[in-house]
This record gives sequence, structure tokens and C-alpha cells, in this order.
Amino acid sequence: MEDIIQLLPDSVANQIAAGEVVQRPASIVKELVENSLDADAKHIQVLVVDGGRTCVQVIDDGKGMSETDARMAFERHATSKIRCASDLFGLTTMGFRGEALASIAAVAQVELRTRRAEDELGTLLRIAGSKLECQEPIACPVGSNFSVNNLFFNVPARRKFLKSNQTEMTNVVADFERIVLTHPECDFSLFNNGVEMYRLPETSVRQRILDVFGKKLNAELLPIDVETSLVTISGYVGNPESSKKRGQHQFFFVNGRYMRHPYFHSAVMHAYENLIPVGEHVSYFIYMSVDPASIDVNVHPTKTEIKFDNEQAVWQVLTATVKEALGRNVGVPTIEFDNEEKPYIPVIGTGNPQYSIPMPKPVETDYNPFKPSGDNKSKALRNKADWESLYANIEMNTPSQDNPTIWDDAAAPTMPDLDTPMFQYKGRYIVMSATEGIMVVDQHRAHICVLYTQYMDSISEHRQVSQGMLFPEVVQFDRQELIVLEDIMSDLEYIGFDLANLGGGSYSINGIPSGLDGVNPISLLHELVAAAKETGCSVQEKVHHAIALTMARTTAMVYGQVLSDDEMHVLLEQLFSLPASKYTPDGLHVYTVIACADIDKSFR
Repeated sequence: MEDIIQLLPDSVANQIAAGEVVQRPASIVKELVENSLDADAKHIQVLVVDGGRTCVQVIDDGKGMSETDARMAFERHATSKIRCASDLFGLTTMGFRGEALASIAAVAQVELRTRRAEDELGTLLRIAGSKLECQEPIACPVGSNFSVNNLFFNVPARRKFLKSNQTEMTNVVADFERIVLTHPECDFSLFNNGVEMYRLPETSVRQRILDVFGKKLNAELLPIDVETSLVTISGYVGNPESSKKRGQHQFFFVNGRYMRHPYFHSAVMHAYENLIPVGEHVSYFIYMSVDPASIDVNVHPTKTEIKFDNEQAVWQVLTATVKEALGRNVGVPTIEFDNEEKPYIPVIGTGNPQYSIPMPKPVETDYNPFKPSGDNKSKALRNKADWESLYANIEMNTPSQDNPTIWDDAAAPTMPDLDTPMFQYKGRYIVMSATEGIMVVDQHRAHICVLYTQYMDSISEHRQVSQGMLFPEVVQFDRQELIVLEDIMSDLEYIGFDLANLGGGSYSINGIPSGLDGVNPISLLHELVAAAKETGCSVQEKVHHAIALTMARTTAMVYGQVLSDDEMHVLLEQLFSLPASKYTPDGLHVYTVIACADIDKSFR
């Protein structure tokens, strides 16, 4: 029998490695810029065409390479960063495995121009699909100029799964921002299709943050600084007043390297406990410096997952540092964070922290979100008449054995008797009689369902229902937000926003959707862009869902809002006229039914 185990060719091995190292154009930007930094470059230019799928070019003024080094750099596991295994435990460079250039050259067409200061002529290399096409001397500046063209040209299956140019550019900007935030001593620039997006001169850490994300962030940042034998922590955290549900800038860096670390994120958020509403977050830019031997960066090919030897101790230092900064700068130094007694925050509801929310500010307005008008009113009445026919052939399930009080998730919808009296409980629930027992409806979630359907209809039918602003406001977007905004601008117009481009990332809000009384349109727009960014601009249906759901959550009635009998009746009419009424669009229960049999059991 023949031997069947064979050594893979280098070209195949490089393509396999590229599957982990080169995931998208942003990966190329990250690897090439990090190489430039390791080469002591002080001026780095990044030029991107078509989100990076057509071309990614990185130009630096670093050390450059000799003719031999330039060729060797594209071999697998060829590196100048380490010499032996023990060097892995004392890394001071961004790269070290020697896989990036070989992986990039395996799936793209690469051209390199490089020269050292002591050489009169530089070197030109062209490599495509791991095959050397050209190597010759050339006149060029000191440093390196990498041009990566037609990514995945020889792997059509992977090229097919690249996202839209806007989405890929968003990822490029995200990786670019992570790098420039750790190296304020370097000059960076980024161009997208020939248009300059960033021009970042050498500066301080705080100024670099403001240059990247805008000057409005300056008033929100609180400095942190602590030095211990275990870790040195510096940087900035946001004040509690700047908290938002999404769209915050949150960065951890260790020894000049960006990292994702959910455990340390929990340490930061623990310091804000009882200072910000549940579910909201703040921005932070936290720089850690530790002994390189106490961390392991060789956990994942992207080098963003880092293992610490003393994670629990660092967690405690980080929490204490953030708490100290909040106490010193927010003006609440009397708060004792370690005591069991927590600061009092007025809430509405049962007292359960899961449901408690800050006291909403009353808004004086004649607007009634429940009162149907025109076609909506007649539609609601027609739907009311069709309820019995819609559910005529649906059998109700019995209560589940595990939880007999609440109907099983798979149970068919139960129709309430809207002709019987109903009442509001604790400003949160609407309680009424149903055929099988007592129905309890979460009024906030019910309103979300109704509004979500209306916003989705506005987007799909291209209806523009906008109310002009007497005094237009100006909203400022950062570079990442602008990329997403360009993709969803038409959707925002369909739901009623009227935005005028003022240039420089500024937009004038001339009109807003009707029914946004008391809502800050600037914060809402940032939240809508953040929701679309998280979803991914290339999947339009998901973007529409994210926009409609964010709008519905923002404009839905707050807990604690007192409803009249007519308002409760209209809300439930609208809810049960929907195709799906038991769950919110994000999967939360809207109502539950307590069965008569279970009520009877409680009295035995």
C-alpha cells in the first residue's frame, strides 16, 4: 500500500495560513502598519481603494530592507523580531511570527519598493500567489512601500464573501484607529479612494484621541493614572453623564498593543455601578504597561486576545483606579464604593434592579401617541373585527408542567376580552380578563411592537413623514460614523429625518420624524448609526430592522407613564392587530397569561 501522507507545497501552506492571518482588507492594513512601526517609522501613509479589495498601499519612512531581506521577508516564519523560543516571553515588537507577508503574498498581488539609508539603490519585488515575478534594483526613498492589489484574486470563494466597500472600509478605519491611538508620537494619514480621511500629526495621547474622535469628547474624559509593582495604568475614562446604550469608544491597550478583554471591561463597568443606568456604557481609553514576561500574546493569530498571569489582581487595580478617578473628578468623593450601602437613585417600579429605571422627566405636550387618525383608525377597527377569524383555527396549549403559572413559549396567542374593564399596575403593566384567565401586558414592550411595525412600513414604502425644526441643530459624526451614514441616509429620510451636509462631518438637522417630542435628535442619530454599524451595512434587511427597532425603543412610552382607559384600549387594539404580538422584534415577551386553574390552586 502506498504512503498517503505528503508535505504540502509552500503555496498551499501559505494559503492555509492566510485563512487565519488575512481575513479581510483591514487585516492587511493592520499587519503592514505594525511592520512599519517595528521598523521605527515616524511617518506612515495608508491608501485604500474600494474598501481595500482593489488596493491597499502602506508607505513608511522606516529602516527599509536590503535586497536579501526584502526577498526573505516573504518566506514563511522568516522574521527579524525573535531568534529563539525564549524571546516569545519578552516581546516588545508588534509582529513576531513571520507569517503575515507570506500569507498576504499567497492571496494577493504584492509590489514592494524598499531602501535602507546606507544603500544607493533600493529593491523592487513583485509577487503574486506566492510566485516571484520580478526582483530588480530601483531608485526609491528610504523606507518601504507595500502595494497589495486584488485581494483573493486566486481564491474566488473568499473574495465572494467580502462585504460591501462601505463595510470593509469601516473595518479598515477601526483597525487604523486602534493603531494610531497607541502611537501618538508618529504621524499618520489615511486615504479612501484618493480622499483624505485622517491627517494625524505627532501629538499627545489626549490630543490624538480628540483628533480621531472629535473635540466634543474632550469634556467627557477623566484622566486615570496609577503605578504599581504589577501594572501601570494610564489613559482616560468617560464621566457618568456621557453614558449611552451604544456607540461608545472603548479601548484597552497593553504594552502598545490593542486587546479585547471582556474581564477587564467588567472591571471598568463595575466602577460605574449605580452611577449610570443599567445597560448603558461609557467611553474609555485605557493603557496598561506590564512586564512582557507576565502576558502571552501568542494566543490567537490576530494578537488581540492576551492572557495575563495575574488577571484578578489587575482587575482589582483597574477597578480601584477608575473609582478613584470618578470620585476625584465627578464631585462625589464622599461615596464609599466598598460599603454595602449604595447611593440612592429614585426609581419607578417594583424595586427590582432589573426593572428599575431613572425617573423620566415630564414632557408637556398635546401629542397622543395612542390616538389613531385617518386610515390608521379605520384599519384598527377592521383588524379588531378580524381577530376571531385570524385565530379561529388555533388551539391553545395547556400550561407547561415546569412553570404552570406562565403559558409555554410555544403556546398560541391568547386574545384578551377588550370589552371588559382593564387597569394599569405600577405604571408598567396593563391587566385585563382573557378567556383562559388573566392577561398581563408590558405596556412599554407593547408600544415597541406597534412603533416598530410603523417604522418598518415607512422604510419599505418610502414614506417621508417629517416635522420641520424651528431651530435646526447640528450633529457631528466621526469618520467611521460617516461611512455608515452614507449607506443608511436614504433609510433615515424614509422615517422622517431631514439632514443637510455642512461638510467636515457636520450635518444640520432640519427635520425629524413626527412623535419625537422630548427626544434628543443628536443622541438618537448617533444611536441609529451605531445600530447600523453593529448590524453590517451590507445586509440591508438587517439594517432596516436595526433602525426601526432603535427608533421604536427610543420613542416608546416610558415605564411609569399613566394611561387612560381609552389609551390602554387603543394600544391593545394596535398590538393585537399585528401579525406577531407575543414577542418584541428582539425576542422579549410582551404579555403573559395566568391560567384560571392556577388561580384556583392557590386558594386550596
